[in-house]
Amino acid sequence: MVQQINPPTTPTKAATPVIPTVAAEQGLAYFGGAIVPMSEATVSVSTHALNYGTGCFEGIRAYWNADHEQLYVLKLREHFERFAHSQRMLRIEIPESTEDLCAITLEILRRQNFHQDVYIRPLAYKSSRTIKLTLSSLENAVTIFAFPMGNYVDISTGLHVSISSWRRVSGNAIPVRAKTVGAYVNSALAIDEATAAGYDETIFLTESGNVSEGSSCNLFLVRRGQFSTPRTSDDILEGITRNAVIEMAERNLGIQTTERAIDRTELYDADEIFLTGTGVQISPVTHIEGRPIGSGKPGPITMELQRRYLAAARGENPDYAAWCTPVYPARSS
Repeated sequence: MVQQINPPTTPTKAATPVIPTVAAEQGLAYFGGAIVPMSEATVSVSTHALNYGTGCFEGIRAYWNADHEQLYVLKLREHFERFAHSQRMLRIEIPESTEDLCAITLEILRRQNFHQDVYIRPLAYKSSRTIKLTLSSLENAVTIFAFPMGNYVDISTGLHVSISSWRRVSGNAIPVRAKTVGAYVNSALAIDEATAAGYDETIFLTESGNVSEGSSCNLFLVRRGQFSTPRTSDDILEGITRNAVIEMAERNLGIQTTERAIDRTELYDADEIFLTGTGVQISPVTHIEGRPIGSGKPGPITMELQRRYLAAARGENPDYAAWCTPVYPARSS
């Protein structure tokens, strides 16, 4: 078994995790087939999903552009298409179609009149009040809520990360290509261990010792101007941001990404490393367990990609207009 390297006695950077909170008395939620005050979107303690983690979710960002006076939802349809895939894994059937869920999301955002960056959480789950261990013959439900959220981690100065002593859950144990609620206990254990030791994030290895992903994000390695990222067979969630980065890197930087097995020691020899995901966006990694990556500062390729990605997400690049769904009616000229 690969042993975890102990963190430095004096961490070069203390972790400052951002923990988004959702006030129950504020906001709106889609719940029980209607948009209701958040305080009314509650479930029983006997709900199957609460007891057994039988649910799935998505994380979606919407970016405010003050110049456009517009809120853009990033990759809205793609998220709900993956949401539908996750539901099939858990035998969850809901009456709302992908188109319905997209429309409901936009309506929730309009009613709350957000003029800032927003995080959106759809959740489908087994809503029966039972302790029977099964997926079949149970009731299902879906909810959606949204709340303001800026940067989840520091995306500018670089993250200090660890290699987790917890291994990434195997896709033969829990379907890792679906965003299932119960599987995120794996991530919670790993990131809690990392932050307690003074790190910002952590990297999972698979049971066979290959690099998998971060606690809830994908990983890219830059070496000699080339991108590498773990294969889907290394128990990763095939991230929507990951796919967007692969597209943008080739389209704008002329860099193709190789999806392959990555050894742990390759991380230490990388020129740059960055993490991608709805939460972390594109975040440079500058140290792994006290070892500097490259210069020990955010790499130029990473930061150029981050700049282009955030511009596209805020509707500032017409080449990526298809990524963005505007929430509010267009301004009249």
